[in-house]
Amino acid sequence: MASSRYPVSVGAAALVQMERLQTFAFSVHWSDGSDTFVRRSWKEFRQIQKTLKETFPVEAGLLRRSDRLLPKLSDAPLLSRGGRTGRGLARLRLLETYAQALLAVGRVLRSPVLIGFFEPQARDLESALPPNSVVILPAPEPEKLSPRSVDSLDIQSLEVQSLCCVQPFDTQDIQGRSFHAEAQESLNVLLRHPSGWWLVENEDQQKAWFPAPYLDEMAPEVGLMQECSGSQFCASRAYKGICADELSVPAGARVQVLETSDRGWWLCRYGDQAGLLPSVLLQPEGLGAFLSVPAIVSRENKATSPPPVPAHPPLSTIQRRCCTITRRALAQNSGPQNPP
Repeated sequence: MASSRYPVSVGAAALVQMERLQTFAFSVHWSDGSDTFVRRSWKEFRQIQKTLKETFPVEAGLLRRSDRLLPKLSDAPLLSRGGRTGRGLARLRLLETYAQALLAVGRVLRSPVLIGFFEPQARDLESALPPNSVVILPAPEPEKLSPRSVDSLDIQSLEVQSLCCVQPFDTQDIQGRSFHAEAQESLNVLLRHPSGWWLVENEDQQKAWFPAPYLDEMAPEVGLMQECSGSQFCASRAYKGICADELSVPAGARVQVLETSDRGWWLCRYGDQAGLLPSVLLQPEGLGAFLSVPAIVSRENKATSPPPVPAHPPLSTIQRRCCTITRRALAQNSGPQNPP
C-alpha cells in the first residue's frame, strides 16, 4: 500500500568520506513539506536499482525493451580526475541525476520501495558523524561543471558560521602578522580542517588558522524560555501533537528551534507552522551540523581552564585535504603558523 508521504525532489548535498568508505548525502524534500538529510552508499543504490527492477518488471523493460521507464545507474570512470575523491564527487552528481529520474516515474515515485529507501534511517538521525569523517561539498553552481571536474570543490561549511572565542588566544594570521582574539569575540569560520585547526576571519578581515576547541556558540542563559537564532534540529522519531499548540512531525524532520525551555518543551517551526515539541525528541543533526547553522550547545558544566590546543599539522597535510583553488590561495601566503 502506497504511503501518503513521498519524496518530491532529491538534491546532492555532500560526499562524506572516511578511510575506506564513501557515502553520498542528499537533501530530500517530501510531499508534506518536510526536508531531511540522508546518507547512502554506492552499494545501497545498486541494491535499490535491483529491487526496483524486480518490483517493476514492465517499467524496467524486462518484458519489452520499448516499455522501459526506469533510468540506468551509470558509474563514474575508475580513473577519474582527482583520484578517489574525484570519482566520489562524480558519483554524487550521477546519483543525483539518477534519483531525480526515478522520481519522474509515477508508479515508482509512490512505491513503498522508493519511499523506504529515502526515509531517514538510524544513522541519518545520529547527532554525530563517524570519527575521521571528511565532508566535501559540491560547488555552488554544479550545472556549470564537468562531472569529472573537482577544481571548484572545497572542504568547508555550506555557509560562513560565526562562533565566539571561549578563551583569549594569540597566534599569527596567514600572512605572518599577530592575530589576537579576546574571550567572547566573534570569529567567522571559513574552513573546517579535520586536524582541529580551522581557518577563521575577524572583524578586521584578518584570516588565521585557529584551534577549534577555542570556538563555540554563545550559550543561552538558563531561564524558563529563551530565544534562539533559529538553530536546526531533527526529530529522532515521529510525534503526533495532542494539543492545539503542539506540532506533528515525521521521523527525521528538520525543525527550526525558536525558543528553548527548561521544562522539556521547545517552541519550534516546522514548515509554515510554529508550535511546541518535546525537547527529548530533538537532537542536533549529524550531517546537518555541517550543512546548516551550528546546533545549540550548553556550557553549564564547562571548565574555566583553557581548552587543549590540537597539534598543528604541517602545511602539506592541509594542502592535501584542500581543493586546487584553496591550495593556490594558501600558496600565496606563508600558511598556518604554530601558536606562540
